[in-house]
Parts: sequence; structure tokens; C-alpha cells
Amino acid sequence: MQLETTKSRGEFRKRIYFFTLKLIEFIDSLPKDNVSQRIGNQLFGSGTSVISSFIEATAASTKKELTSHTITSLKFANETKLWLALVRDSKRAKAEKVKWFLDELDDISSILASSINH
Repeated sequence: MQLETTKSRGEFRKRIYFFTLKLIEFIDSLPKDNVSQRIGNQLFGSGTSVISSFIEATAASTKKELTSHTITSLKFANETKLWLALVRDSKRAKAEKVKWFLDELDDISSILASSINH
């Protein structure tokens, strides 16, 4: 998916929004122990920052600003992958539940990275 048209940006924004809603539900389902809650807080912060940085990018007034916010969104996507891997590997959630998020973030990251290079 290229982000060159308004339509493709809108579709991508909807995709990230849906991802964020599912992530919030997932975080809410984590165990209520101290470590899970701390990881969940980090996951919430980085996961919701993917879309907020992308929204900032779509409102950018210069190419430099657009690129900067898109890079920030990509960085948050990568950080979110780390927190999800920790949730999975610490057995705080089933691997198959985490897999969808990691796969979706791989796609989101690829799209963001390709838009930076254009």
C-alpha cells in the first residue's frame, strides 16, 4: 500500500485506528499483576503513539515535518513490537493472541518505512 493519495492515507488511518482499538482491548485483558500492568502501560503508550504520530504526519505542513512524524510513528511501531514480544515470552498472553498484533505491526511498519523512502 502506498500512502501517496488521500484515499490510501485514509484507509491506512482506519487500519491503524482498528489496530489501536484491538490493542486497547488486549491490554485490558492482561493479568492484573504488577508486572503485567507495567508492561501494559508501556504497551498502551507506544501502541497508541503509532496512530497519534501518523495523524501528526498527515497534518504536516512541510515534507520534512511529514517525514519526521512518519519516522516517529515507525519507531513507536517497533517499540510496540518489543512490548508485545515481552508479553508473549513472559507468558502473560497466549502466543496466538499476540501473533496477530505482531503481524499487523510488521505490515504497518513496512508501509510507514516505504512512505519515508518516497
